[in-house]
Amino acid sequence: MAAQDGGDEVRVLQSLRGKIYDAKHLVPNKMRDFFCTINLDQEEVFRTQVVEKSLSPYFGEEFLFEIPRTFQWLSFYIYDKSVLQKDLRIGKVAIKKEDLCKYTGKENWFTLQPVDSNSEVQGKVHLELKLNELITDNGSVCQQLVVHIKECHGLPLINGQNCDPYATVSLVGFKQKVLNSPIFHRRFYLQVTRSSSYTKKSQFQVEEEDIEKLEVRVDLWNNGNLVQDIFLGEIKVPVKVLRNDSFQAWYLLQPRENGNKSSKTDDLGSLRLNICYTEDCVLPSEYYASLRNLLLKSSDVQPISASAAYILCEVCRDKYDAVLPLVRLLLHHHKLVPFVAAVAELDLKDTQEANTIFRGNSLATRCVDEMMKIVGKHYLKVTLKPVIDEICESPKPCEIDPIKLREGDNVETNMENLRYYVDKVFREIVRSSISCPTLMCDVFYSLRHLAAKRFPNDPHVQYSAVSSFVFLRFFAVAVVSPHTFHLRPHHPDAQTSRTLTLISKAIQTLGSWGSLTKSKLSSFKETFMCEFFKTFQEEKFTESVKKFLDDVSSTESKEPSGLSEPVHLKEGEMYKRAQGRTRIGKKNFKKRWFCLTSREFTYHKQQDKEPIFTIPVKNILAVEKLDESSFNKKNMFQVLHGEKPLYIQANNCVEASEWIEALCRVTRCNQKRLSFYHPSAFLNGNWLCCKATVENTVGCARCTAPITGDSLKLLRTCKACGSIAVYQGPRKEPDDYSNFTIEDSVATFHTLKQIIDTVEKLNESHEKYLKKRSSSAEYGSE
Repeated sequence: MAAQDGGDEVRVLQSLRGKIYDAKHLVPNKMRDFFCTINLDQEEVFRTQVVEKSLSPYFGEEFLFEIPRTFQWLSFYIYDKSVLQKDLRIGKVAIKKEDLCKYTGKENWFTLQPVDSNSEVQGKVHLELKLNELITDNGSVCQQLVVHIKECHGLPLINGQNCDPYATVSLVGFKQKVLNSPIFHRRFYLQVTRSSSYTKKSQFQVEEEDIEKLEVRVDLWNNGNLVQDIFLGEIKVPVKVLRNDSFQAWYLLQPRENGNKSSKTDDLGSLRLNICYTEDCVLPSEYYASLRNLLLKSSDVQPISASAAYILCEVCRDKYDAVLPLVRLLLHHHKLVPFVAAVAELDLKDTQEANTIFRGNSLATRCVDEMMKIVGKHYLKVTLKPVIDEICESPKPCEIDPIKLREGDNVETNMENLRYYVDKVFREIVRSSISCPTLMCDVFYSLRHLAAKRFPNDPHVQYSAVSSFVFLRFFAVAVVSPHTFHLRPHHPDAQTSRTLTLISKAIQTLGSWGSLTKSKLSSFKETFMCEFFKTFQEEKFTESVKKFLDDVSSTESKEPSGLSEPVHLKEGEMYKRAQGRTRIGKKNFKKRWFCLTSREFTYHKQQDKEPIFTIPVKNILAVEKLDESSFNKKNMFQVLHGEKPLYIQANNCVEASEWIEALCRVTRCNQKRLSFYHPSAFLNGNWLCCKATVENTVGCARCTAPITGDSLKLLRTCKACGSIAVYQGPRKEPDDYSNFTIEDSVATFHTLKQIIDTVEKLNESHEKYLKKRSSSAEYGSE
């Protein structure tokens, strides 16, 4: 729920990350093809790959996304994939939003629950109740209860389309009456008649006693026309809430009382998950200026262990929650390289042997890891995606472990196949230095010279300092988990995953300085890997690695700014409405493949085909959501440019939010951005939002402030890093902080005092906002 505070918008950011591991003992008890989905209420926002012919499928898929709307339930559904019929839902794990905190950051096995249509609900109803006092024709007195259904919000899609809802209203407890209507903003009149003679006093005595027993029930249904109507949810409101004869509130739709209470007690199986849900209220940016400045000064603080960024990252409960947003903040303000250099130098002070350099999970290594994931996304794509696609789409058997060989496999043939893949991946990597982002080169340059300074008598340490990151923590990790780095849409199947694991091991060995020496090879735990590496010529590969590391850690090796290819930002399949550029063209919705680069936004009939339509990024004037009422479709947004608006429908709310964020980010510096837009479409000769009849008239709503998701995350960083809970640290034993470095107690105390003073002021502002929100947002039910 977004709110306004002093004219500036307060953003509520919800994020979800975690991993779907595996399922076991699934019903039916036979080998089937399974997949798993993540749903916000009834809207699917994530789907795993299909695991074929299994009883205990391993999915192994990580997820990370921002949640752009309110929701009641987070659900995970297990499906039995069908070729000819509709996929069968085996069972589900459904967790209420308020219960997610119980499972945050923990790996849990969840028992699958049956899927009951009466329990599958989402959305809310705005309801107003009013009591009127009436005298009937025969002189008796009645109370007339007026039930006003003002509107509904967030109802589910039915077969991919907006539902066609109608309501039934019942008065339960004294006598039941049922009315229904397909039209919202409709008033229902329910009367309770009494035979007592009319006096105002006696009438109220009788009615108040009876009203305590009454309950209004509103059921929502989808009109199925030729098929059975579908239950959408119900709400129950006791009439006694009418303290002053009138009451209104939003009510969340609830499942039926008997929903999800199946008489069957069969075990449907279980699902192993790791879930981390966070929700933050982010105030306008000026509230965080003091704390942001404190963090940005960290690289200038001497010693670095007394800086705000170092202290907050070291004591934070979840290192990921602190390091990732801190890296984003420092990147945004061009402060990352000096900070990484400072914490790396501190890390090297505790490193006693050159062969263990940057091998731990320190603040320095975590910062470099996150930097490579953010900055090196396009670098990975242009370097590895073609060869990864070849391996996944036309896999060759590569198993060389004699114990794991399949019947009929030949180990010599498999070794040749593996060698072919390893050579190809290695060749692509060592030829890629010209594409390595400038910022990565700058960081590697600092690490290389710091390592040489720390171990001046070891000529190889300057190379191992860089290879431990670029080979072991970047390329090798991307090879084994291509879906995590968006090189593939899903986790590969079991055989391909094994091939990628073997390739990754080989790349780690080839990239590790000196790993091909005989003494190193003898340390392999797997004899078959030792035999495999005997076929490699040490000098040839060592020289290639040395040249590559020289290139990517040199300040002279920069990607050529004038000749660089456009950076690929996002792509995917969505629906677009025909723009009516020709008179005979139909204005319908068609599925298209969309692609966004740093230069242009295009759509294509199919992936890898030539674009049908291109919008230069510099020509985009605004990117805004489109009212659902325009085309009776959810998850729509519009791209405003020189021609008619481009109307696009995403597959779900998360996807729509990600596209809007990506488009806003790449166009935020466009000089001709609009200040006003039309939130609805121009149809049948007028704008649906303001009824203006001139198509090129100025918009009737102010454009969303050009603050992107990344900027919001930067603000959230300041809030998360600066919360009282963070600087006080988690509730652990004192010994848990025995490794915390305090080089200068006076400087460290001074920084801590600054953090506390800044955060106390922030907390006051947050508490004011939360108090205001709780008093202004009234829900009849949660």
